[in-house]
Amino acid sequence: MPNSVLNSEKAIVVFSGGQDSTTCLFYAKRHFKEIELVTFNYGQRHDTEIEVASKIAKDQGLKHHILDMSLLSQLTPNALTNHDMKIETGEDGVPNTFVPARNLLFLSFAGALAYQVNAKHIITGVWQTEISLYPDFRDSFIKSMNVTLSLSMDRDFVIHTPLMWLDKAQTWELSDELGVLDYVRQNTLTCYNGIIGDGCGECPACKLRQRGLHQYLNKKEMRHYDTTNLSYFESSLYIWIK
Repeated sequence: MPNSVLNSEKAIVVFSGGQDSTTCLFYAKRHFKEIELVTFNYGQRHDTEIEVASKIAKDQGLKHHILDMSLLSQLTPNALTNHDMKIETGEDGVPNTFVPARNLLFLSFAGALAYQVNAKHIITGVWQTEISLYPDFRDSFIKSMNVTLSLSMDRDFVIHTPLMWLDKAQTWELSDELGVLDYVRQNTLTCYNGIIGDGCGECPACKLRQRGLHQYLNKKEMRHYDTTNLSYFESSLYIWIK
């Protein structure tokens, strides 16, 4: 869809206050005329997530909806809602941070909200490059959900997943291209232990985030080094020819 069309339309961003959804927020600000945020309170491991999401929404002057989804924590035990459960990976390779039906429910309620506020577009920060074991992060699920939402409400919704085929380093690169890398790095919450910014450095979410950041910053530094050397070589060649 052409940017000229998107820039005249409204979008809902599924927003947690983490690196991915905050990057999606700024992506949406660039591409859509009007955006609203929706955050789900599902009994997650730390209440700080809601506070961070609210603060970022206020910083950006955006309308922010917080919906109660506490029933999720009643349905199945998982390490994101059970504070006493140790984070680990099961025999099937799926981490116990997987919350069954989470994105199914989130997108359903985001769709209902989009219907009420007359928004055609829904943006979510799911990606399957490094966490494809989460079935509700996969592109196939999103495409199916897009059809289901549209049919269920007789509306032509479009679910956008700008991070779907990006790894964490590329997600940092996108935030840099949007001019908000430092903002995302300092103000978002990814850490399972509730530490804002660079986090605890020990939980799986922090390790994934930090590895991606270091990969991107190293790549950026090498690119700058190569460009500097090329400029020096070109200048030297010009002087030699002259």
